Amino acid sequence: MAEKIYRVNMTTLTVSAEDVPREWAALGGRGLTSTIVAKEVKPDCHPLGKYNKLVFAPGMLTGTACANSGRLSAGGKSPLTGTIKESNAGGSAAQCLARLGVKAIIIEGLPQKDSFYSLHVDKNGITIAEETELIGKGNYAVIKAVRKRRGDKVGVLSIGPAGEMKMALANISVRDPEGNMRSHGRGGMGALMGSKKIKYISIDDAGAPGVAIADPEKFKEASRVFAKCLLDHPVTGQGLKTYGTNILVNILHEAGGLPTQNFRTGRFDGHDKISGETMHDTIVERGGKPSHGCHAGCIIQCSQVYNNKKGAYLTSGFEYETIWGFGAGCCIDDLDAIAQADHMMDDIGIDTIESAVTVGVAMEAGIIAFGDGKGMLGLLKEIGKGSHLGRLLGAGAAALGKAYGLTRVPVVKGQGIPAYDPRSVKGMGITYATSTMGADHTAGYSTATNILKVGGFVDPLKKEGQVELSRNLQIATALIDSTGLCLFVAFAVLDKPEAFNAIVDMVNAKYGSSITGDDGIALGKSVLKLERAFNTEAGFTKTHDRLPEFFEELCPPHNVVWDFTNKEIDSFWDF
Repeated sequence: MAEKIYRVNMTTLTVSAEDVPREWAALGGRGLTSTIVAKEVKPDCHPLGKYNKLVFAPGMLTGTACANSGRLSAGGKSPLTGTIKESNAGGSAAQCLARLGVKAIIIEGLPQKDSFYSLHVDKNGITIAEETELIGKGNYAVIKAVRKRRGDKVGVLSIGPAGEMKMALANISVRDPEGNMRSHGRGGMGALMGSKKIKYISIDDAGAPGVAIADPEKFKEASRVFAKCLLDHPVTGQGLKTYGTNILVNILHEAGGLPTQNFRTGRFDGHDKISGETMHDTIVERGGKPSHGCHAGCIIQCSQVYNNKKGAYLTSGFEYETIWGFGAGCCIDDLDAIAQADHMMDDIGIDTIESAVTVGVAMEAGIIAFGDGKGMLGLLKEIGKGSHLGRLLGAGAAALGKAYGLTRVPVVKGQGIPAYDPRSVKGMGITYATSTMGADHTAGYSTATNILKVGGFVDPLKKEGQVELSRNLQIATALIDSTGLCLFVAFAVLDKPEAFNAIVDMVNAKYGSSITGDDGIALGKSVLKLERAFNTEAGFTKTHDRLPEFFEELCPPHNVVWDFTNKEIDSFWDF
């Protein structure tokens, strides 16, 4: 069965299926969502208005037997930043869509009635139904109800109360194979889905035709090579599986790049209490799962299930950036309090990074004190209730900082800066400044080379080589995001040329094509330039590619500053 693009018109409550245009045939994931958004969305439109669109697209390799290929891209104009946005998530939805032959879903228009709706995707297409029972409910209740309605294996994309209220830090939650949640986290995509009045999307791939492979034997051979590269690499085969992404707390603390007390220093005295090692031992002691995959076919297994003191489920997918943000960033050294916050944010439906940065700004404003774990949970409750304070917090760190007249607000293009101090990990600073989507660590993860010495080594405390490093990583990331592969495969790809070659071979085997590695890099470059062109039309200039002035302050323990000139930052785009 040929792949289709489904267009859901929420104004007329109709669905149409379209053949895939030839120029989109070999695209997927971020490459496809950004292409559609750039072509069909007015760059100067209101992100919550009738001209914005929400686009979902599985990656080029999603739904195949390729390891770690279960990612889904969600695209649109960001309600948080006003830039183009692609948000990437695991879970079960992407593989279900790919097996159904869904190339992309484009959701457009606004409903005429003040009602919420659900979409259901199966082998017969997409249907729209009015939803009343689940309005106002959290994501855990939504997923439980949809599983009861549609079966245990159904994929689910949903929004919580924050998305219904169109808060700028709202995310889209994705059911994982165990019935827990992953997230399209950054950029406020949950607000965009809320503006379309869609509470959830269910996906049933029963009877699906599956993903066609032009050369099955060649694909199988390349996928074996790729999987071996992942398993043999010390980061993807050992470190992440044992300690999850939270292995980075102690590493960044030692490197002096762990942002503490709203980016005042690079080290946190309570780091051991919230570290990956402590988290691992706590999970084992309480009968949780120290390692599991967020989607079928994951062999890196960096996710986990964290139980409370009574041994009952508390949260899963407990990530470094979340633990950093509420831990070191807010000076809270209570891992259980942070885990409780993670559970609340999953249920409310808000991005954990933007929420953590926002709470840090609230502490800066004196709303609560640094280190106040109970107060932090109280602020999250306010967001869930949609109180006046909750609405202000739900607008994100930049809006809260402006409301309180603060200058120490760690954002770029309106999006909170995560987890790595740009003065001590300078390559990340270039990524934060130049990313087309606001401060985003995943856009060009220089920490791999600056700190972990993957793909070589560029001294994190010096300016030399950082622009080139960030540029190369952002180009490669745009490619990886288009394949549907988990970004963490990049650790192996950076160190093992055969891993990158295997990706190219799998794409060729799937499509019957003959692209080269250079063609893949060219795709990454084209995606970045396409996104930048959209932002330019939306009113963004090179003056928006800047870090806040307070990063000119010394960052202990290395006492380094952000010292790139505007000309040096702008040279990023010289390709």
